Amino acid sequence: MAYILVKENGSEQKVDITGNISIGKKSDNNIVLKEITSSRRHCNIISSNNSFALEDLGSRNGTFLNGRKIGTREILKNGDIIQIGKCYIKFLNVKNNGAAEIVPERDSQLKTIVESKDAKSQKPKELSPQQVAAAKKHLELKKVLHEKLLDKLDLKKMGGDVSDEQLRKQTAAALEELIRTENIVPPTVNKKGLIKEITDESVGLGPLEDLLADDDIDEIMVNNFDLIYVEKKGKIEITDKWFTSNEQVIQAIRRIIAPLGRRIDETSPLVDARLKDGSRVNAIISPLAISGPTLTIRKFSKTPFTIQDLINFGSMTPKAAQLLEMSVSERKNILISGGTGSGKTTLLNVIASFIPETERIVTIEDAAELQLPQTHVVTLEAKPPNMDGKGAIPIRKLLVNSLRMRPDRIVVGECRGGEALDMLQAMNTGHDGSMTTLHANTCRDALSRLETLVLMAGMDLPISAIRNQIASAIDMIVQTQRLKDGTRRITSISELVGMEGDMITLQEVFYFDQRGYDDDGKIIGEMVCSGAVPSFVFDLKDRGIPVDMKIFEKTD
Repeated sequence: MAYILVKENGSEQKVDITGNISIGKKSDNNIVLKEITSSRRHCNIISSNNSFALEDLGSRNGTFLNGRKIGTREILKNGDIIQIGKCYIKFLNVKNNGAAEIVPERDSQLKTIVESKDAKSQKPKELSPQQVAAAKKHLELKKVLHEKLLDKLDLKKMGGDVSDEQLRKQTAAALEELIRTENIVPPTVNKKGLIKEITDESVGLGPLEDLLADDDIDEIMVNNFDLIYVEKKGKIEITDKWFTSNEQVIQAIRRIIAPLGRRIDETSPLVDARLKDGSRVNAIISPLAISGPTLTIRKFSKTPFTIQDLINFGSMTPKAAQLLEMSVSERKNILISGGTGSGKTTLLNVIASFIPETERIVTIEDAAELQLPQTHVVTLEAKPPNMDGKGAIPIRKLLVNSLRMRPDRIVVGECRGGEALDMLQAMNTGHDGSMTTLHANTCRDALSRLETLVLMAGMDLPISAIRNQIASAIDMIVQTQRLKDGTRRITSISELVGMEGDMITLQEVFYFDQRGYDDDGKIIGEMVCSGAVPSFVFDLKDRGIPVDMKIFEKTD
């Protein structure tokens, strides 16, 4: 007799398997889940002749077996752990003598998974009531001093006449005098720290200054003047830093975008920009942002990552790195696919560094982020419309123009629209070794999205023609993913083999084998080789170029 133990939201139920078991969010399933990431029809447990299989029904977020995402169907063994979001299901198959076979490894894995995921929740940490009260009191003090500072100094007028450094010095001096004469700052308050905070907010980016200076922070998210979150090492947490008001948030946004000739107001409430160091900025205000001005900053790495860094982070293995370096050197066209924040641009920057120094590279981006070490690099950045809504120069126009600039390689930061067609045509007309990124969850999804983007070009092309273009243009697809523990990994490297009927065929060379969780809730796994060898490797061997074939030995 077989049964399952379902653990969800701290409760556990036992369900005997007397036939097929349907699992999902919809109420007519045999097991109805409350898990928010589950699908209406998520998966089935199929019973046939005393054997059992787990079948994923095309769920949005996938079904995991013993910590590894399954394909369509896999055989279940006694003690297996099925995971759907934060719901864990243990499969047990009882022997004829009435005893279930003991499988200590999987029992231990269930304990590790459940304890680590439940106890080490991904929820942002919250401030205590005492911290909130202290922050509010400190905020009121800052408001009073800021208003007095505005009465004392005309910061706007001063800003036009002096440098940023002089403006900071004059503002700090005025605040010192205010604190000395007004006698409103309690002796317990750090006066130097207070002066720095108000100076940052008056002539800089306020509380963001310290966050930008913190190398451990990858992303800054301002949801309101008193709600500032950061991402540290893949984990989101709230900070105890506040702006004085939402108006101060908007002023900080304007300080960021002013040097770029952009604006933000009610008629133009959405803007993309970048800081001087290259950090990517997105801001959105009322009437689009109901809760208050929202600012998101993806920080720019001061020192570009190298391939060895990604290996050290566990994002890839040395063998996978060798394949990528070989692909770039052999001028293979590469598409990097992944979700938001999965490390696409970082990987693009790393593999583009393999391009030989002797080649001319043209990079095209919405906001310039790539930091290539080569000297012969031309960097192009798209231009948004001016205050009258005119003068925009999109990526597509830059891409067409780049073909007249005698590039050896074209690197497009991200394909989001009709420029995908121009990119494919460039790859098919002598610009081998070019590369780009797009948003997709799998290598197969990347092909479907690429088809959609090509259609956005406005050309009435049949799907078969688009697929033929893709199959002849793209050589390799690299899939990146941000896993549930916050780590960023390469999860697949696939070769486009060609067309089979009206379908593009893929051959997966490397894939990420997820094996479970450690005691800290971190995912255990690594990239392994499927045993497949890319076709261009045989071409290298035919040309007498030595290739280490151990790279492609199948991993047990």
